[in-house]
Amino acid sequence: MSTKILLPSLAVLLILVMGGYFLSNPSYEKSVKAKYYYEIGDYKEALALSKEAFSLDVYNRMASTIMAQSITSMKYTAYIDDAKKYMKQINEIAAKDSISNADRAKIRLICEIMISAYIKLAPSVVTEKSLVNDASNYYLGFEKLLEKVNK
Repeated sequence: MSTKILLPSLAVLLILVMGGYFLSNPSYEKSVKAKYYYEIGDYKEALALSKEAFSLDVYNRMASTIMAQSITSMKYTAYIDDAKKYMKQINEIAAKDSISNADRAKIRLICEIMISAYIKLAPSVVTEKSLVNDASNYYLGFEKLLEKVNK
């Protein structure tokens, strides 16, 4: 048999064997599902599936990676959700004719909380860029508000 046929045939056979193992192993099957849910932005489901996959096989690096990334992404989405809620409250306060000292203190406190919460976030290379950008934009907004309130 020619080397031109033997090597590609062995490579294809190896890929098929690896693919069969990958798809027949329940841990990796759950990891693939977790990856799907992570990619569509359902981080809670991705975390649950990756935890299940990791409990079946602690050497499943795909499951551990998805688990860690889901936790990070959930922190970012929680920060963004909180930021939206607090910005709405601040806009309601700002819509009043006059802003009292108590309202200024409330805005200052909200800004300080959100700034310190942002500092605790740590993106990784695979964290979705839109989450990182949205969180960064809210952080910058809270910094500007804090500057205005402290004047």
